[in-house]
Amino acid sequence: MLSKRIQVLSPSLTLAITALARDLKAQGRDILSFSAGEPDFDTPQRVKDAAIEAIQKGCSKYTAVAGTPEVLKAIAGKLKRENNLEYKPSDIVVNVGAKHSLFNIFQAILDKNDEVIIPSPYWVTYPEIVKYSDGTPVFIETDEASCFKITPAQLKAAITPKTKVLLLNTPSNPTGSVYSKEELHALAEVLKGTKILVVSDEMYEKILFDGRKFTSVAAISDDMYQRTITVNGLSKSVAMPGWRFGYLACPIKEIVNAIVDLQGQSTSNINSITQKAAIPALEGLVDDDIETMRVAFEKRRNLACELFSKIPQLSVVKPEGAFYLYVNTKAVENDSMKFCSKLLEKTGVAVVPGIGFGMEGYFRLSFATDDATIQNGIARIADFVQHYER
Repeated sequence: MLSKRIQVLSPSLTLAITALARDLKAQGRDILSFSAGEPDFDTPQRVKDAAIEAIQKGCSKYTAVAGTPEVLKAIAGKLKRENNLEYKPSDIVVNVGAKHSLFNIFQAILDKNDEVIIPSPYWVTYPEIVKYSDGTPVFIETDEASCFKITPAQLKAAITPKTKVLLLNTPSNPTGSVYSKEELHALAEVLKGTKILVVSDEMYEKILFDGRKFTSVAAISDDMYQRTITVNGLSKSVAMPGWRFGYLACPIKEIVNAIVDLQGQSTSNINSITQKAAIPALEGLVDDDIETMRVAFEKRRNLACELFSKIPQLSVVKPEGAFYLYVNTKAVENDSMKFCSKLLEKTGVAVVPGIGFGMEGYFRLSFATDDATIQNGIARIADFVQHYER
């Protein structure tokens, strides 16, 4: 009854763990969930005010599929001001979150057996969307020694005649690794002379620590600009996950037009009120709110890393961005599903197994929560590890 295409699709492990934690909490269990990939902060007031004003003014009609002229202009302005990227409004498409952006991209550009290079560990959705689009994920394994970043030599070795896309995520979900400008330049050199496209997921660009500066992949060189599809949104940096605002920007008209056609036959435009609400954030009017959240995330990262450093059986590479720790459990248990299932059952702590991100022997913990929850949760993990039985 079901199509072969839908049968290869696996459910999102992060969403599944989050839903399970909520169900257990609703049943009265004392659950501490570190699984959700969303900020715990409220949406900035100026964004909410813009949405209320839009409702009151009756901005509830269909818009152009790609987005309103106002929001496309705001995105183009943001990319120029903050990322040194020159895109015309016609180069941009607004989507129902960045996940939708990625879905549209791969549906538009992949044919059967086209290969997409994906550094591992990766966000759980990447290979699923590629497979659903008839593509073939090709994984490049990374490790703690490289801070979970691929090298130019690894990239060169992974390229075949079937390679269509390199998918980069910086800052990374789940590891928090961030590619420096120099590291991106080195990867760009490998791609010179090829027709390989780059899809750059930059959702966590504003959640950086230790004074780091963000570099957009497309800003590395004109060659990279011409081959890159930039993906971004407001879910993480502006605490707007439920508003569902993502966007993509690309100078290749053929790709943009195809995505608009696809979206026109599927979702059409995204929520008209959300488009109005996004404009203050895109224009920099909530930058103070964003910085307040970033500072809080950095303090929480430091707290969580300090607490984990006191658990000798576990280790973690201090993340450079995003709001996740990717915790190494190999000294205790290499089977991440087994470890995380027991942890939830015995302690009520919900984290995401590393196997969902393509790398065993780890779990992902989101520190997008308050200090007390972080302290309590990691204390439970420490006690659990101390008494762990294989």
